[in-house]
Order: sequence, then structure tokens, then C-alpha cells
Amino acid sequence: MENWRSESDLYCNRMEFKDKNFMRSKSGLFKIPDTNLLPFFLYIRPNFFKMQLRTTFAILAALSLMAAFPLHAQNINTTYRSKISYPGQTLANIWGYTYRGKEYALVGASKGLVIVNITNPDAPQQIVQIPGPDNLWKEIKTYQHYAYVTSEGGQGIQVIDLAKLPSPTLDSHFYTGDGAIAGQLNTIHALHIDETKGFLYAWGGGLFGGGAKIFDLKADPYNPKYVGKYDQLGYVHDGYVDNDTMYSCHIYAGQFAIVNMADKSAPELINTQTTPDVFPHNTWLAPDRQTILATDEKNNSFLSAWDVSDPTDIKFLDKIQSNPGTNSIVHNTYAKGHWAVTSWYKDGFTIVDITRPNNLIQVGNYDTYAGSGSGFEGCWGVYPFFPSGTLIASNIGAPGELYIISPNYVRACYLEGKITDGITGANLQGAQIQVIGTTPLLQEISATSGLYKTGQEAEGYYKVRVSKTGYQDFETYIHFQRGELILLDVPLFPNGLLNLTGTVINHSDGQPVNNASVWLYGAPTPSSTTTDAMGAFNFNNIKAGIYNITAGAPGLGMGMLSGQTIVGSTGVTIELFTTLRKDAMNDGIGLSEQATEQWRFTQNPFTTETLFQYQFKEAGATITLLNSLGQIVQTAELSGSEGQMSFGTGLPAGIYFAVLQQDGKEISVKKLVKS
Repeated sequence: MENWRSESDLYCNRMEFKDKNFMRSKSGLFKIPDTNLLPFFLYIRPNFFKMQLRTTFAILAALSLMAAFPLHAQNINTTYRSKISYPGQTLANIWGYTYRGKEYALVGASKGLVIVNITNPDAPQQIVQIPGPDNLWKEIKTYQHYAYVTSEGGQGIQVIDLAKLPSPTLDSHFYTGDGAIAGQLNTIHALHIDETKGFLYAWGGGLFGGGAKIFDLKADPYNPKYVGKYDQLGYVHDGYVDNDTMYSCHIYAGQFAIVNMADKSAPELINTQTTPDVFPHNTWLAPDRQTILATDEKNNSFLSAWDVSDPTDIKFLDKIQSNPGTNSIVHNTYAKGHWAVTSWYKDGFTIVDITRPNNLIQVGNYDTYAGSGSGFEGCWGVYPFFPSGTLIASNIGAPGELYIISPNYVRACYLEGKITDGITGANLQGAQIQVIGTTPLLQEISATSGLYKTGQEAEGYYKVRVSKTGYQDFETYIHFQRGELILLDVPLFPNGLLNLTGTVINHSDGQPVNNASVWLYGAPTPSSTTTDAMGAFNFNNIKAGIYNITAGAPGLGMGMLSGQTIVGSTGVTIELFTTLRKDAMNDGIGLSEQATEQWRFTQNPFTTETLFQYQFKEAGATITLLNSLGQIVQTAELSGSEGQMSFGTGLPAGIYFAVLQQDGKEISVKKLVKS
């Protein structure tokens, strides 16, 4: 057991970091940068920080307010700008085109492609509707200044030259094949364009059993040239292609495929992968080029993420639903920066943070449809790639509706960790992790490995509860912050009560200390008692767990047993010291001593607040108060070279760390106890 030794009310400890350039950002210490997907590590003296985290910072007055904000309410981080209705027509998929500083929505209406100038999202202007097959299904993509439209209504690929925009007079024609398939191209379900290599891929339809048909656009984009097909796995519903790598969705086979399309006459199948609901509708490659997103067009379906960094060894990462339990159907997903923007039929569209693809978190949505549940009404498509950030979405109708929305892309707040048995250290499967106060309740279940991953859009202070049958509930407060990963490993202890006894002695002569104050914390409610004439104390009927035990007496200062795992009735001894233990990091001398660098807390432990007093050779120091998670709970720049300020008001009982910095360097760290 480590014994903390001090005189008066002061004790201190050195905090060391494994990497001197530890995680840092403008807003404080211990933050994990957006680009870092690895956990952060702190090295602190033994038994000092074990992630038991029974008592962490919370602004209690804010908790009731935070509970009023739901996790996934309607229309989060999105702002409605305008809407255009199309009486007598339905809408299918949509795309966008930017030309000479103006932004255009390309809308797949049932009677033909509609082009709308949305440069001013509050006052969109329809330019023209170009007649096409009168059919519900329309899919659009662009290459250079050309738009390509396909339909289940037939007539092959409609090619439209957009170069004359904003003029409504645009050249267009229908391409039905050439060479080996001259005149044979008719119905097509969807399409994608490999813009890197300049090839159009047409999916579905009747030709080649619905396999992929490939067309060269490079020489003359207005007149595509047929160059090959891929029908080894039969019907292709949709897909994504870039740089000759194809991720094709074989919806009826229940899998997506990865295919090397470098040789269009002899495609090479690399691998296949079954999706969660065995009905893959579309795929889209994330910006990291190592993650593929997939959707399953079924009731109660998922957006899923897969690691394809090694195409021969595809690994599942995570899956997410828009509104779990509503039976809604996902449709088309697209990746933009850190986010996946996905149309979700009756749920409208969602925005999911995909920065950590093994922990997908919904951070925004807009509901374009009044109803909910299963069925193919609502939002067909969404397009998020305009340079202005404006987003468009299509509601099927009728009447069909074009929504113009301004999204606010925010990062997710992440919570990850491991649940173990507090006595044996064994991994605990099936432990329930809940974030109290979220609506609907955010909850996750630990896996066989004991690991769990979750998170939320909302920032703020929330209570996290971990529970499992046969074990005591664990609760702590977490400060969720966007773009930050909070690592919370929790040991759960079995149910049952035990007794803790102990003795407080004077280190100098070994004699018992009468009437010493003793504090026990680690349980939801800290306890305190005093020693008898023999220096003895006891705490009865406490639960097994990890505790800190502190004792103090006038004139003898304070001692502490830190991070004690107590799983049975036991006894402990706490020593009190009359002189401050000196070590390499001891710069916290009392202000009464003559020294050039002086700082202290007048009370430690304290019950309400403690006064921080300081005197330095020069101004410019800052002090930061951290909770036992390493999260910043208070920070201040010190006014002048000497003065004082109070800390601790509003904090619950627990352990805190005061980090003193000067000229960007950590001078010292002190451990505080609020009892």
C-alpha cells in the first residue's frame, strides 16, 4: 500500500507521462486528436489511477438541463432552407453539379431530369425539366460537364451536356449501346462513374442478367463506348468504382464483391462479403480509402462499415441504425470527410461520424417524412458534395419534394473501454453500459472480450452506469466533448457487504492517534469517522470495490492509502507524518518558507472549497484542475506573480489533480481530495 505523507494540510505527488509530448490541444491536456485512432496512455505512480473512477467531476446543476436534450431528436445539426414540390410526379435519386460558381441540383423526377439552381438555398430557381422515361426510378451521376441519367423505364443512358447552364437549352440524347451491344441497352437500375479512370458502370437491367456494363467516357463523354462487362456473380444492384477497383452490390446474393477491373475484358474477382441483413443496396468508399460503407435495403436494416485495407481479408468494423426499434429501411450512403450522409426512407437522412469506423456515431439528421417505420416512402436520395456545404434530399412523394438543407457537421463524443471482474480480472460479457439522461437511452452491451464502444452527439456532463446481474452497479459522471475519446475501463465487483477496520498512527513514534479524522471514498456516498483512544476506526457494511482511505489530525498533517482494492473484511494502517516528504518534484513548499517558487492549497482534503495561494518569480503561470479521468474541470491563468483563488466549489467528493504550468511546461502536479 502506498502511503501519502505530508505536514499541515498539504500532500503532493509527481505525475509522469509516458511520452513527454503527450496528447495536447488548444483547449487543454489529455485530448486525443481527431486523426489519432489509438488510445492515450498515462503513466502515474502505482495504485494512483486504475480507471475505477468512482468519483469524477460533474456540474450537478447542469445535469437536469442536459437530460432535457435528446440524443437523436428530430432534425439535429441541420437547418431547413427551402423546398420545391412536384405535383403529379415522384422523385427518385438526385445528384449535384457545380459550374462557374453556381450550384445545381439534378433531380430524378418521374417525368425527366429537373435542374434547379440552388446557389441561393433560400430561393432556388428551376432551370428546366428534360423529358425522359415516365418512371419512378431515376439515377444520376456526372463526369466533366455531362450528366448521365438511367431508369428502369428504359431507353438506355440519357446523356445531357450541362455546359450551357444556366441556359435551359441543353443538348441531350439517349445512348442505347454500340459495338457488341449496339441497340441492346435499355433498362438500367443505377450507375456509377470511375472519375479517376473515366469509365461509366451501369448496374442492373435486363442485359447480361443485370451484371455490370462498362463504358469508356474519356475520348468522347457525350458518346460513351462499350468496353466490357462483369456478370460473374449475376445481378448487380448498385456499387462504387474508383481507380479500377469495383465494390459491387449483389443484392439478391446478399453480398458485396471487390473486383479488379483494370482489364475490362477479364475482370478479376478478389473477394466477397455478406452484409448484416444479407441484402446490400449500395456501397461507398470512405476518404481513408480503407473503409467501405454498405447499406442493406430491408426493414430494420443497418449502415455497416468494413475494413478493406487488405481486400483479401475483409473485416467487419461496426453497424448502426437511424432509429433502433422503428423497423426503418436504409437506402443510399455517401462519405464526405469525417461523415457518412445516408438517406433512410421514412427517417429522412442521417449524418454519422465515421472517423472511428469501428464506432459509428449518429451526429445529425433531418426527417423529410411525417410517418415512421418500415416501407419505401420518404427520402430516396441525398447529395452532400456541394462546395458551399448545402445539402439536397429527395422525398419520393407524390408529390415529390426537393429539400434544401444546411448541415452542421460536428464530431462525435466517444466512450470506449473494457468491463472486467474486479476480483479475478476476467473479461465480463453482457454488462450493460448506459448513459443516463439521453433520449432515447443510449446503451451498449460489452462483448465476449469485455470491450464496448459507444458515443453520442451531445456534449456535456452525463452519468454513466455499468451493470450486470450478480454485480454491484458502477456509476460515474463523464464530460462528453466532441472529437474526444474517453477511455473508461470498469471493474465490477460482486454483490455483498464487508467491514473495513484500521488504525491511524504517528510515524515518528508509532503511537496511535486519538480523534483523527478518517475519510473513505470510492462508494457513491463518501463516509467519514474518527479514531478512538487506541487510534482505531471501522467502516461497516461497505461494498467490495476500489477505495481511497484518508486520515488527518491537527499538527500531524495527512496520510492516504490510494487505490485500495477491498474484496473482503480487512484491516489497514495509516501513518501521519510531521514533516513533508521531499522528493525530486517537491516544489510545493509552504508560503511561510523562504523560496522563490511557492504554491499550496490551504486545505487538503477539503469539504467545500480550498484556497490556492501562490508566489512566483514572474507572472504567466496557469493552473488546471483535472478529475480522475484526466478531464479538465477548471482552468485559470494566474493573475500576476502572486495571489490566491478558490477551487472546488460545486465538485462532488473525489480525487482531483492540480497541474501547474509555466511557459508551456508542467512545473508540478498535486493530488487533491474533496471529502
